[in-house]
Amino acid sequence: MKILVLGSSGQIGKPTIKYLKDNNHDIIEWDILKDPSNDLRIPNKELYKTINTSDFVYYLASDVGGAKYLEKKQDSFEFINNNMLIMSNTFKALKECNKPFIFTSSQMADLKHSTYGQLKLLGEKITNDIGGLVVRLWNVYAEETDIEKSHVITDFIKMAKTYNKINMRTDGMESRQFLYAEDCAKCLLTLTKKYNQLDKTKPYHITSFKWTTIKDIALIISKLTGCEIIFNKNKDKTQMNAMNPPNKYILNFWEPTISLEEGIKILIDSK
Repeated sequence: MKILVLGSSGQIGKPTIKYLKDNNHDIIEWDILKDPSNDLRIPNKELYKTINTSDFVYYLASDVGGAKYLEKKQDSFEFINNNMLIMSNTFKALKECNKPFIFTSSQMADLKHSTYGQLKLLGEKITNDIGGLVVRLWNVYAEETDIEKSHVITDFIKMAKTYNKINMRTDGMESRQFLYAEDCAKCLLTLTKKYNQLDKTKPYHITSFKWTTIKDIALIISKLTGCEIIFNKNKDKTQMNAMNPPNKYILNFWEPTISLEEGIKILIDSK
């Protein structure tokens, strides 16, 4: 199968590309970091040609980052405009080319206070209207190189290895569900193979289905590296500890295999 991956150089795109190649699929990579002409904010006839030569499309591309990036950027004109332009051009191409596709949304789509979440919810509505499949990702983690957009696990590992201490931004009592990127890639491929049998009127939640506090993330990394943890009194402002439960339907045909501790150790050992 020839799969076009939009956002192929991103945190989720890279491990997804690797997994698909390891499983003998032909991959077309599309990312602004790979080629400036791949900027999805700008209408591009080449995008239509590329979609038409593909059997399937993974729509992973968006302007996004971890909590510190979202707190700083998500209510800005630049952030909103970037994501609106990406969605407008990409969905128009997908609709006109009429190719099967998966749109990666976020569990934050249920959070009315989150601009990023509401942008993802808009993307879900468009996906539903043009016949694609929506998945909601829950804090998928992998190796990252863009420090401005990096997420909590990457940030804590970097602090631990650079300074031998973790300076927490909050008190760490907010809870999240984390999933190692390879497990996410396996799930995306499973959904691709089952695409024609799936109900496309609802989102499919890709997560570990296990709640973990940010404090516990710091404790895991401290145990593996021997670093100190410095706690903060601030409360989480990004998700405000909203804990809407994920839909477990996907466990009927997929389940994660890499534990949080195993995934964190892989990242520590790889850096």
